[in-house]
Amino acid sequence: MSKASRRQQRTGTTTSTTQATSSSSTSAPTGSGVRPASSSPSGTPRAGRRERSRHLSNRNESFLERYRVAIVAVAAVFAIALIGGFVFVSASKAAYTCSSEWVPQPTASPAAGATNPPGYVQPDMGRQHVPYGTVVTYQYCAPASGSHYNQAGAGPIAPRLYGPQDVVIPQGWVHNLEHGALVLLYKGSSAGATPAGQQQLQAFYDTFPNSPVCNIQKGTTTGPLIARFDQMATDYSAIVWGRVLPLDTLDFNAILSFYDTWGERTNPEPQCALPSPSSSASPSGSAAPSASPAPSETATPAPSETAAPSGSAGPSASPS
Repeated sequence: MSKASRRQQRTGTTTSTTQATSSSSTSAPTGSGVRPASSSPSGTPRAGRRERSRHLSNRNESFLERYRVAIVAVAAVFAIALIGGFVFVSASKAAYTCSSEWVPQPTASPAAGATNPPGYVQPDMGRQHVPYGTVVTYQYCAPASGSHYNQAGAGPIAPRLYGPQDVVIPQGWVHNLEHGALVLLYKGSSAGATPAGQQQLQAFYDTFPNSPVCNIQKGTTTGPLIARFDQMATDYSAIVWGRVLPLDTLDFNAILSFYDTWGERTNPEPQCALPSPSSSASPSGSAAPSASPAPSETATPAPSETAAPSGSAGPSASPS
C-alpha cells in the first residue's frame, strides 16, 4: 500500500472514532444511571442544569417541631374549655346556703285576758359584715339576722317589690333588717309569684304606712322590701330583725300588725332616737298588739285568713 493510501485510511479511522464517541455521549445506554444531556427545541445541546439538593430537614426535626401546629391547636381548645367551665361553675355556684328551714316552736297560751304579740323570735345568728361575694351559710332560713354585705347597691338594697325572676339574696336584705326594715318574702311556687299575686303585693307596697317609731316613709331604710325566697317552710314570711311571722296565705292586716308591734324596736341600728322605756309603745310579752292602719280596699285585697299559719308554723305567736 502506498503512503497516500495509508494516510487516507488513518484519516477515515479517526473520523469514525470521533463520530462513535459523539454518538455515545448523546445517547447513554439503558440502565447506566447517567441522565442524558437535554437539548433545546432546535436540537442543540442545552447547558447543563445545576443539581438540586433535596430538602431532608424533616428527618432531623424533633416531635414538637414536627407537630407544633397540632399541639398549639389542642392547647387552645383546652384553654377555651377550661375558661368556659370556670365561668359556668362560677355562675351556677350558690351565693348562700341554708342549714335548715326554720320552723318555730309552739308557744304557751297567754294569760287570761291577754294575747300574744304576733310573730316568733328566731335564734340570733349575729350581724357580721362580710366582703361582697362571700358565700354565707345561714343556720336558719329564711334568716332574720346573720352575716351580710355592707356595700352600696349590694347591702342594704333598694326597698321595692322584686319579681320572681329577680335575683335577690339574703346578704343584701338582712342589712335592711338591721336598719329596721320590714322584709316580706314569697315562694316562687306560691300565689304571690303569679301575675295576680304580684299586683296584690305591689298594691301593698304602694299603701305601706310610715314606720311606727321614726315615722319614716316607705321606700327608704325601713322598707318594705318584697322578694322571692324559696328556702322557707311556709309560702310567705314577714320579717323584722330577730322576729318572723310565717304565713300560709297573704294576710296584709296581720303583716301590718306584726310590723306595727315590732318595727324599729328590735333592729340593732336604730334610724332615730328611740323613746324611753317608760313612754315606749313597745309591747310586753302579754300585751295585745297595737292597732295599725290596714291598706285601703282598692289598693290591697281583703285579709284572707288569720295571722298564724297552719301546719308547721305553730298555733300562735310567741312573746318577745
